[in-house]
Amino acid sequence: MKLIIRLFAFVGFLLIFFSTTIHAETLYVSDILKLTVRTGKGSSYKILAVIQSGDAVEILQPEDEWALVRLPDGKEGWVISRYLTGKITNNIKLSRLQRKHKTLTVQIAALLEENTELKRENKKLGSEIAKTQKDTKELKGSYKTLKTESAGYLKLKSKHEKTASQLVEKTKAAEKFEKELTKLELGRTIRWFLTGAGVLLLGFLMGYATKRQRRRPTLR
Repeated sequence: MKLIIRLFAFVGFLLIFFSTTIHAETLYVSDILKLTVRTGKGSSYKILAVIQSGDAVEILQPEDEWALVRLPDGKEGWVISRYLTGKITNNIKLSRLQRKHKTLTVQIAALLEENTELKRENKKLGSEIAKTQKDTKELKGSYKTLKTESAGYLKLKSKHEKTASQLVEKTKAAEKFEKELTKLELGRTIRWFLTGAGVLLLGFLMGYATKRQRRRPTLR
């Protein structure tokens, strides 16, 4: 019976030992200033290293008072167990918060600068929009004026073309009338000339006949 109990105890020890070795736990040095890592379980053993609060160590063999640990550089030694904790220490939290605060400060500064730049661009864009609206209003007024003037110009052009066409027709009619008048005056001149010539010829003939009649009695 005792043999079976011892066998079970040995098997349990082996299971605990191998389980602890395979699944090494990571603990942190608690909130103290410094902790010595020694070659053995006691303050009389040689100091291998000094670790500080927040340093992470790998637990190789946990015991009630002392624990065998492995440091990040690979060294192994014994430290007092009560100074190790599974929770993240306050100084690590503070360090993380400080890093986070620094990162957030940089991000806030970048966001403020970006916000300032966006405000400048927004102001510039507002000025450009106002100028564009003003130019658009002026263009609309110019277009309206041009449209009105174009309508008047087209109307004036149509009237001018109509007047020019009438002038051409009247000019042609005047030229035709002038030609006819010239022909008429020429005909009248010829008639007057012929009439005058006829009167002169008739007078000449009458005079000539009168002279002949006067000469005949004298010869008898």
